[in-house]
Amino acid sequence: MRVMGVDPGLTRCGLSLVEGGTGRSVVALDVDVVRTPADLELAERLLRIADAAEYWMDTHKPAVVAIERVFAQHNVRTAMGTAQAGGVVALAAARRGIGVSFHTPSQVKAAVTGNGSADKAQVTTMVTRILGLQTKPTPADAADALALAICHCWRAPMLERMAYAEAAAAEQRKRYEARLRQVRKARKEAGTR
Repeated sequence: MRVMGVDPGLTRCGLSLVEGGTGRSVVALDVDVVRTPADLELAERLLRIADAAEYWMDTHKPAVVAIERVFAQHNVRTAMGTAQAGGVVALAAARRGIGVSFHTPSQVKAAVTGNGSADKAQVTTMVTRILGLQTKPTPADAADALALAICHCWRAPMLERMAYAEAAAAEQRKRYEARLRQVRKARKEAGTR
């Protein structure tokens, strides 16, 4: 499975591409960071991020885009910019029929390091080790984008199994309720005779 990982941000937006193999095997294919100057208008900054993401999607043809979910940040302005950057990337993917999955920072950290509250240095170290890279990806946005893609590769099979199980349970419940209605109807009809 080819996964594009996105660590959204207005100033720096990390983009990565990994190929997930069998088991926990993942290979890094590309990584970059899109930078936009703070003195540009917001719309222009978002356009630059969208253009870069669209280029990546059209060039690399990912099966899915994994984006960091804005979970909670103390700085509302930063959170808004992060959400807007993630939104334009999600929109670009949706327009291409590419699936989008959101992962919280703690989910990504837990998947990559085993600790949902790991710091950036720990994430970078584990990403470097997992992918067998010679040097650590920099800046941290690049490592975070790779971590998002790795997280999705490892979590996607579990998420699919859970969705299948939930759908099967819902179908079973639907059949049970239909059968229950039939039994009640039959009893009611038998009682009126």
